[in-house]
Amino acid sequence: MLRHLLLKLRATGPVTVAEYMREALTNPGQGYYTRRGGIGESGDFVTSPEISQVFGELIGIWYISEWIATGKPGAFQLVELGPGRGTLTDDILRVFNQLASLLSKCDISIHLVEVSPKLSEIQALMLTGGKVQSNPEDKSAYMKGVSKTGIPIFWYRDIQDVPPGYSFYLAHEFFDALPIHKFQRTEKGWREVLVDIDPEVPDQLRFVLSPSSTPATENFIQPEEMRDHVEVCPEAGVIIQRLAGRIEKDGGAALVADYGHDGTKTDTFRGFRNHKLHDVLRAPGTADLTADVDFSYLRKMTQGRTATLGPIKQREFLKNMGIDLRLQVLLQNSCDGATHEQLLHSYDMLMNPKKMGDCFNFFALLPHYRLVHPDKKHKPESKSPLPPVAGFGELLLK
Repeated sequence: MLRHLLLKLRATGPVTVAEYMREALTNPGQGYYTRRGGIGESGDFVTSPEISQVFGELIGIWYISEWIATGKPGAFQLVELGPGRGTLTDDILRVFNQLASLLSKCDISIHLVEVSPKLSEIQALMLTGGKVQSNPEDKSAYMKGVSKTGIPIFWYRDIQDVPPGYSFYLAHEFFDALPIHKFQRTEKGWREVLVDIDPEVPDQLRFVLSPSSTPATENFIQPEEMRDHVEVCPEAGVIIQRLAGRIEKDGGAALVADYGHDGTKTDTFRGFRNHKLHDVLRAPGTADLTADVDFSYLRKMTQGRTATLGPIKQREFLKNMGIDLRLQVLLQNSCDGATHEQLLHSYDMLMNPKKMGDCFNFFALLPHYRLVHPDKKHKPESKSPLPPVAGFGELLLK
């Protein structure tokens, strides 16, 4: 991968950080995700669903709660972007199965947006036991199967291939791996941070500043920007625009869970290898590269088509979703000490402010009518109050 990049840089000169990230992560031959996608204990990073089943169960509950709040439509699609190993979808499907009597009249289908052939195989194994059909007649999906609980599952390479309709979208640790542009404020105005060959050390890369402004500096820096260093992820903006457009038209909701900030942080670009921080410019293609999600940018990119809630810290969201009650039930049902320990350890991992509790955030896109009655302006007193959105407000037990 480094050889490939050095040849490219010698031929074309410096590239944007976004271009570098795209090559390092998704180059068909040597990209990190295309080749390995190291999730889990043995990989380069661990995610919340890999740590505890409770995480996925509560997200499943969130979708059912939204389904009930919007009048129990006769069908819904669950669409997950970048489903990893399929653990999260598997936990959600278990909830749907446990609440089968409630969902009996509802036609549910699962739609997974995944570019990695390796990960889609792992997902198929996890969710269907490996019984899948490649290149089905339905041309937009490249693979289809049926979950162990009898729910149809389809795989796509792009969100645009997913059929329209009332849908619940899920993006857990998806946006943080999309390519970012980096910008630095100088006396001469904004300059883009680029990746180039280090002239001092052959076969090594370094960051440089663009000599003048670039198309990205013209297009992606907001005029009111106060920070001196900014990261922008235009691909995330495009995907949020698509989600907002689909929710506005067909209803549903989107839940985004990721580490990030609300437009306050500056330099968050980093690499992980074997669960340790790794220099982003060293050995490209062998480490996971990532940047914090700027939720203020996502909110801006909905362009008012949907309402947004959050970001709210993971520990608050899970507490509001009833994680403490769920933990009590699981602890009562676990007979052996090892399971008991594991449950407490994973709860701590998810909720401890110093672990995942504070650095992960939840953010939702919802149709405007979910938060404000369409005709509230005319007859405020005649409408019953709208049910609260789970997770984003305090859980009150009757």
